[in-house]
Amino acid sequence: MKRYVLWILPTLIIITFFSCKKDWLSPAAENVLIQEDSTFLKGENAEKFVNACYSQLTDWTVSVFSWSGVSSISSDDADKGSDPGDLGADKDQMDNLSYGPTTLSISEVWSGNYIGVGRCNQAIDNVPKFSINQNVKDRLVGEAKFLRALYYFTLVRVYGGVPRIDKVFSADSVAQVTASYVRASKDDIYNLIISDLTDAINKLPLKTAYSNADIGRATKGAAQGLLAKVYMYQKNWAQSLAMANDVISSGIYSLEPNYALIWRQSTENGRESLFEIQGQDGNEGWGIGNYSAHQAARGTVTGGYGGWGFNTPTSDLDAAYESGDIRKSATIYYRGQTLWDGAVIGNDVANPRYNYKAYSSETREINYSSDWTGKNIRVLRYGEMLLIAAEAANELGQTVPAAANLNLVRARAGLGTTTAATQTDLRNAIWKERRVELAFEHDRFFDLVRQGRAGQVMRAHGKNFVDGKHEVFPIPLQQILISQGKLEQNPGY
Repeated sequence: MKRYVLWILPTLIIITFFSCKKDWLSPAAENVLIQEDSTFLKGENAEKFVNACYSQLTDWTVSVFSWSGVSSISSDDADKGSDPGDLGADKDQMDNLSYGPTTLSISEVWSGNYIGVGRCNQAIDNVPKFSINQNVKDRLVGEAKFLRALYYFTLVRVYGGVPRIDKVFSADSVAQVTASYVRASKDDIYNLIISDLTDAINKLPLKTAYSNADIGRATKGAAQGLLAKVYMYQKNWAQSLAMANDVISSGIYSLEPNYALIWRQSTENGRESLFEIQGQDGNEGWGIGNYSAHQAARGTVTGGYGGWGFNTPTSDLDAAYESGDIRKSATIYYRGQTLWDGAVIGNDVANPRYNYKAYSSETREINYSSDWTGKNIRVLRYGEMLLIAAEAANELGQTVPAAANLNLVRARAGLGTTTAATQTDLRNAIWKERRVELAFEHDRFFDLVRQGRAGQVMRAHGKNFVDGKHEVFPIPLQQILISQGKLEQNPGY
């Protein structure tokens, strides 16, 4: 298991330098002038620029242990888990909100996502230089803009205002990069995200237009879905509802009838999927390293993969499900349980509950090892679009269509129609539904913050949440030092 803690300023510069000099390992003869960079003579290289944007999503720092610490363990849905003495570097700090500017997870999420931003900037800048079909060129730029928006959406939710790095700097522009490494406002970052997604919507094809070889690439529906979510975070309810309804009315997506199947390989990129991080590539035989392993049961697992035992469901989440809600058994598995593939969780495992959505079958699914499983990570799906539409409609006073969309989600869960009638009651019902529908999909902490009740909920859960501080995480100290003090720390840190 390798960890890469990278300083973002040098990274942005180095990526810029080397990405334009693909033949640096085979230099030209001495004193011979190179007339043209051969990179742009091969049309297939355009796609490689964009593929690099996707590949960063599988990185440890973007989607695995550090991200679980920031987005999940910090919330009331998850405990640190594992053995008491195994802290996972800092997951105890993430759990009890004692983290600070030098905490590893917080530093890694920053660096990992900014590397993704840097790769997207490279793709957006370089793809137009290729002599390829214009439609293909537009699509590739649209994919890169969708992915840049996704990386920035993580950054702005985690840290608040962050540096707006939206162009490529050459290797001799260190001073220009340093001057740009200051905090932009949250609104400025959200404006960039909205601009990128709007452009992506105009450039990307529908999901049904892709060939099998391109399944998993960003689509128009994915861009619309992410934009609906972004507008929800900004409380721009009319635009959020319009985007979510565009996805719902497209006829391309629908609820997977069996909720438990959403996280199986058999339904990857299926009817409910707007966007997933791809866990396997038949040509490369790779996976999302340790995503399943760090959340798998710690102890004896007969006939299946065990793991590190982190990011475990809390008793509070376990109790949040209504009687008869089938989502509970699809989200949480327990000590002593026999799982869907016949694997048996031993009575000696370290924790009473584990995250079923992250489980990867050793016997019934394609994996490369216990560490390198082929499991996709679901990022955007149709069930959430229904809940976004429900919340936006309710905030606009449209309680009837709001309840209708909420009830579609509840019906799939095996529950009856909501009894909420007033706008306030319906709002609370939708918020509760988001929790149980989207548990362990890395939204709970940020949902509580945007709903304005993070302090109330967290303190009731026993966490020392400080209003005006813990709504965002600290800016990593190393980034402040690199910026020569230009980056200002978040309040309270």
